[in-house]
Amino acid sequence: MEPITLTTQRLLLRPFTTDDADEVHQACQDPDILRWTTVPSPYRHEDAVDYTGHTVPEGWHNGTMYTFAVLPRDGGPLMASISVTLRTYSGTWEIGFWTAREHRGRGIITEAVGALAHWTFTRLGATRLEWRAEVGNTASRAVAERAGFTIEGSLRAALLNHGTLRDVWVGSLLPSDLGLTSTQAYLPAPVTAD
Repeated sequence: MEPITLTTQRLLLRPFTTDDADEVHQACQDPDILRWTTVPSPYRHEDAVDYTGHTVPEGWHNGTMYTFAVLPRDGGPLMASISVTLRTYSGTWEIGFWTAREHRGRGIITEAVGALAHWTFTRLGATRLEWRAEVGNTASRAVAERAGFTIEGSLRAALLNHGTLRDVWVGSLLPSDLGLTSTQAYLPAPVTAD
């Protein structure tokens, strides 16, 4: 797919370019990003150059991962990174994100999640969007919940982060959660009393 941009009331989401490498490198020095995401640690400038110059373009080219830089709509510095990655089952995509420290707490990433979720359902034909975060990452969970994800539980040893398997929370968003029609029929399991 050719790279595209998305806009919201406050934000511009566009593919990263190599011109973003310095800002990505700076943002990824944050201990919280290093702790809770799977970016390399320590995060070197070469990692940012590889991410912006190879990983992001390859994902767009292969149609397996669409990654966006999140910026103010009217111009300004990099505020966050957000992506959707194709999973191998039933039209499911997984969303992931980080926010630069100085831009947290203003609803920026929640707004970006909403825009990217809508695009993923309408443009990519996703039937399910999953969010996963290591158990304990309460900031990421709060974003997912504000964006409308249903937290479904936790998975044991489901994330390899810095050489250690960790438990993760998992949540989902369906097209119907956003008032959209799914490309596939959905038959929920009947509710039973325990």
